[in-house]
Amino acid sequence: MSAKPLVLTTTGLDDYALIDSGHGRKLERFGALTLNRPEEQAMWAPRLDRATWDAADAMFTGNTDEEGAGRWKRRPGTPESWTCKHGAIRFDCRFTSFRHVGAFPEQEAHWAFMRSRLAAAERPLLLNLFGYTGLASLIAAQAGAEVTHVDASKKAVAWARENQALSGLDDKPIRWIVDDALKFTTREVRRGRAYDGILLDPPKFGRGPKSEVWELFRDLPEMLALCRDLLKPGGFAILTAYAIRASFLSIERLAGDVLGAEVEAGELALEDQSGGRLATSLFCRWIAP
Repeated sequence: MSAKPLVLTTTGLDDYALIDSGHGRKLERFGALTLNRPEEQAMWAPRLDRATWDAADAMFTGNTDEEGAGRWKRRPGTPESWTCKHGAIRFDCRFTSFRHVGAFPEQEAHWAFMRSRLAAAERPLLLNLFGYTGLASLIAAQAGAEVTHVDASKKAVAWARENQALSGLDDKPIRWIVDDALKFTTREVRRGRAYDGILLDPPKFGRGPKSEVWELFRDLPEMLALCRDLLKPGGFAILTAYAIRASFLSIERLAGDVLGAEVEAGELALEDQSGGRLATSLFCRWIAP
């Protein structure tokens, strides 16, 4: 077990910046648009003045719980969707009723780790579970991996495939699969499949395409055991957990118990333009023996 939490901090993506945060909100730039969104962990006072915050192109209001829906208040003329970039990757941002826009910039720290591990493998295979809009899948494919991308939402997978086309990566070997992640990984173990890397980004609660119910605190131990069985020797896995009431110690101890391997655990964080840090999620990662 790690002696202390590992905090992986990033300033974000080419077309992203955390401008400011405080009083339960965050002010961000995605491409040409500035967004004002809820962020419960931002308990401090904002650095910038109220006028700067009020000038945002869109502000999310309503329910601030991850599972609850809300709405966006947009300035006239603000587009429904717009394209951003990170390196060679292009991705479509959209206003959703769950305050997200299709990208989680703090994940760049995981992508850098993933690229370094994939570079050490010959013809690497990557499994991306709960893959959402596919940025990690595209980055892995660009790095030379054959990718299996799994998400229960047809809409999310369609969005991911649009991002593939935007990025000019239609020729890359990516399998886009709409399925329940737990059922899919169970079948992969039975098939004797093995991967050089696994990304695991589960929600706290979700439903599969056939109304299968996912509950993180109930189902994560089984999912980790399946990932253990799917990893090649020396393969890596990264687990990220958003919006849960738990400590990094919880997932570190669970992962160590299930995997029987040394794990690193801690938090992902974004650095704002003044150098302040905002924690966004818990994570753990490990290398298979």
